[in-house]
Amino acid sequence: MSVKRQLAIRPSAAGVVPRTAMVMAAGLGKRMRPLTATRPKPLVEVAGQPLIAHVFDRLRAAGVERAVVNVHYLADTMQAWLANKVGGIEVVISDERRQLMETGGGLVQALPLIDCDPFLCVNSDNLWVDGPTDAIRLLAERWNDREMDALLLLVPQARAHCHRGQGDFHIDAQGRITRRRGPGRVAPFVYTGVQMMAKRLIADAPEGPFSTNLFWERAIAAGRAYGIVHQGLWFDVGNPAAIAKTEAILADG
Repeated sequence: MSVKRQLAIRPSAAGVVPRTAMVMAAGLGKRMRPLTATRPKPLVEVAGQPLIAHVFDRLRAAGVERAVVNVHYLADTMQAWLANKVGGIEVVISDERRQLMETGGGLVQALPLIDCDPFLCVNSDNLWVDGPTDAIRLLAERWNDREMDALLLLVPQARAHCHRGQGDFHIDAQGRITRRRGPGRVAPFVYTGVQMMAKRLIADAPEGPFSTNLFWERAIAAGRAYGIVHQGLWFDVGNPAAIAKTEAILADG
């Protein structure tokens, strides 16, 4: 069962990496079948370890102390791995066994467990390699609480390895983001699955499952959604074929 008590909120100082990250790990992993027939997608191995282990490596390196992880599909397997394989970071479970809440609903359910503001939110099924600057520290340094409700880590389409989409966002000169402008159109930047969010954005939410897009659209409409460009490698490991491609690029350095 999910823990419902509200924790004391610790404001994150300007330029300081939030102590807590929400790690999204509840999805069904349909595009990764048949590998996900017996394991949740975050536990599919790439370059010698599960996808979620790469995420925890990045969180640990950035100084994150606590992770709230949502679970649904093969939840017992996911929870057992988290209990036995994660070191150096406190792990708290947001239990979605009864109903998969999607990304937005998952944030709403987990919000009482997130004890800092702003906080990190990271997908567990993408893989990134830091460039000259740690990507999470880059987000923390760019965060401006007076101007922002969401700050997304984006990667140029040309460096979105294994990604087949048409792009997600445009960025203006001030760093504000807007959506791709319509069907058949393209956008130069792809969302990496890594972001910082203010807790005030997770408000007035519908009941049940829904997408984080609802919160992004609010922030974009208010001019409070920003993006920053990732300087390192990023991989959309969305299907079995992408695993070999990702490993080959990583092996080439």
